[in-house]
Amino acid sequence: VWAPGRMNIIGEHTDYNMGFVLPAAIDRGIVVAIQKSETEKCTLMAADVKESVSFKLSGKRSEFTKGWQGYFLGILEELHKSGIKITPFNLLFSGDIPSGAGLSSSAAIENAFIYGLNAILGLALSKMEMVRISNLGEQEYVGVECGIMDQFASMFGEENHAIFLDCRSLKSELIPLNQHEYEWLLIDTGVKHSLADSAYNERRRNCEVVARDLGADSLRDVTREKLEQNRTLIPGKDFQKALFVLEENERVIKAVEAIRKLDFKSLGRLMYESHEGLQLQYEVSCEELDFLVEITRDQDCVLGSRLMGGGFGGCTINLVKKDDCDSFLKTASNDYQKRFGKAFTSFTVNLSEGCKIIL
Repeated sequence: VWAPGRMNIIGEHTDYNMGFVLPAAIDRGIVVAIQKSETEKCTLMAADVKESVSFKLSGKRSEFTKGWQGYFLGILEELHKSGIKITPFNLLFSGDIPSGAGLSSSAAIENAFIYGLNAILGLALSKMEMVRISNLGEQEYVGVECGIMDQFASMFGEENHAIFLDCRSLKSELIPLNQHEYEWLLIDTGVKHSLADSAYNERRRNCEVVARDLGADSLRDVTREKLEQNRTLIPGKDFQKALFVLEENERVIKAVEAIRKLDFKSLGRLMYESHEGLQLQYEVSCEELDFLVEITRDQDCVLGSRLMGGGFGGCTINLVKKDDCDSFLKTASNDYQKRFGKAFTSFTVNLSEGCKIIL
């Protein structure tokens, strides 16, 4: 089974606030090979790090919550809670998604795993059911209070399309996306983040508290007018975080319209606005990310740039003119090396189809 990673054009930290997002599956992913086991044990093998673990489905596995194993075991826990019987299996996985870069390698692992289990064990789960189980497994077992965007994009992606997703209703629309002379360039800072150990969960709680104090189920139900009217009741930083979410939702809607009109200059401006909000209001950026965005601003070949993913490290997403990409990267690489004494990695991505059986 192959499951793609995802990029997110715009709509950061809006998914768990029941807002709008605009992700796309990419042509980097995770491959899982899975078979029924002839013994009473399950074996998981991570080819890229040359690690493996074996266990019985009936045994305790709490010692595996912090490593890569947790993504698999979280799904097994959710299946068990749902009363779905699982029999022993063996699994090997590998991939080309940089870990910790904000490209949702975890969601790709989860989706590929449950898709494979569904196939070999005949579980008859729908794609949407698999997305929900993957998402709950990461939340409840791994401890990352993530929204559903990552798993959804990895499962339902389509080649040359972005996904306009309403994270409350889970209604989605495929948006054709051909950037013509531009391409998507991802630059990895090399700063690794762990969302579970970072302030990611804290940001979610900040938003939930503001929504609750305003009598709403989520920030999706809070208008800008209502937020402004209650400004004195909300701590300053929490107000700014809530305001960012409201503004980011508006940016997603504007971005969809810009893409429909092939207005990529407007899309780029929205990307820059998103980064400024993530940096100054939501406070999830870092020095390396800010530097990479800033050096694009005087480059005519770059229409837009912003941090992508949960933040605290990882990648920037850049909309760059194809013909000038190499020269831009050479300049950016030299500047980054001088500033931080280390190199970044970069790669272009294409918009891909979602999770599928490949053999």
